[in-house]
Amino acid sequence: MLFPILLLSAAGFTVLTTEFVIVGLLPAIARDLNVSVSQAGLLVTLFAFTVAAFGPFLTAYFARFPRKRLFISILIMFGVANTVAALAPNIWVMAFARLIPALGLPVFWALASETAVDIVGPEYAGRAIEKIGFGIVCATVFGIPVGTLVSDMFGWRTAFAILAVVALAKAFLLFIYLPVTTPKHDQVSLRSQFKILRNPLMQGHILLSILVFSGMFTAYTYLADILERLAGFDGTLVGWCLMGFGAVGLIGNSLGGRAVDRHPLIASMVFCGFMIAGMVALVPAIHSTIGLAAAMAVWGVTQAAMFLVSHVRLMKAAPHAPAFAASLNIAGANLGIGLGAMVGGHVIDTLGLGSLGFAASGFILASILLALGLMTAKPTAATA
Repeated sequence: MLFPILLLSAAGFTVLTTEFVIVGLLPAIARDLNVSVSQAGLLVTLFAFTVAAFGPFLTAYFARFPRKRLFISILIMFGVANTVAALAPNIWVMAFARLIPALGLPVFWALASETAVDIVGPEYAGRAIEKIGFGIVCATVFGIPVGTLVSDMFGWRTAFAILAVVALAKAFLLFIYLPVTTPKHDQVSLRSQFKILRNPLMQGHILLSILVFSGMFTAYTYLADILERLAGFDGTLVGWCLMGFGAVGLIGNSLGGRAVDRHPLIASMVFCGFMIAGMVALVPAIHSTIGLAAAMAVWGVTQAAMFLVSHVRLMKAAPHAPAFAASLNIAGANLGIGLGAMVGGHVIDTLGLGSLGFAASGFILASILLALGLMTAKPTAATA
């Protein structure tokens, strides 16, 4: 039963790379389309806000559809969108190209996660989603930095063209090898799923995801720009730095998968505490090879862990509707990503790149305090 999960993980790599590859391409896109880096950063916000606005509704609706056909359709849509991005003549066409896949990402991520949990059972949810999460982490290990390296050598448009081809190839592989499955949670009505939103504990968990991802992407959205302008690295070296940042994320993905099965909120607080240390130390250590590597390693491990911890935390809070709960995390996370990109752009324009780590850490500290508050609530409240 492992092979279908690995197929979904490989497809998830393409899906998440499409969202996050732009992080390493922002400086090049800004130069080519004649906009500022902070304006190009709004492409991140557009994608994220679209996911946040439509993700839960689309997931709840498409949860009843056969998984194989749905996943293949989403990957074809990603192939088309990346083709449009590769040909975009201006920022407006580029924005349209980012809007299309934003509609499919939350559906794929939530339902792929639910499918993985169905295969192994809820008691191993963290480990199952760790396999799906491996594709997500590989998107940061290989997708984002390789995209940056390709952009530096051949132009950012080539990076999107390659993503288009890969998405269509993955759709073909799913068509051949993914078994036909039927939804196991189709008995849960739309009304029943949306009742989750009335639960105060679930609202707190969603807010926690918003805060965590706002903090992460206040700084991470502009990491390539930090390395270019403050460290003085060229595009190739930036790509290798992002590769290292993602590579240590493999450790975080493994640690997160095990920690979240023990206690999701404690896992969240511990990883967030270390994340603050990494973010705050980055700029002061920017001209020290060892110091910069250490700060990026701590940040990379904890960021990858929090992708997984946040996702499983919501699914465990609503086991009767895990796909919808996962979509709520995806919506909250992307709302945070969009807010973080906006806040980060504002911080750059007003306080400078060097202040991003402190602004980001403010969100993360708030998430730790909220997690402490959620721990005082009854564990069963979310499933009431």
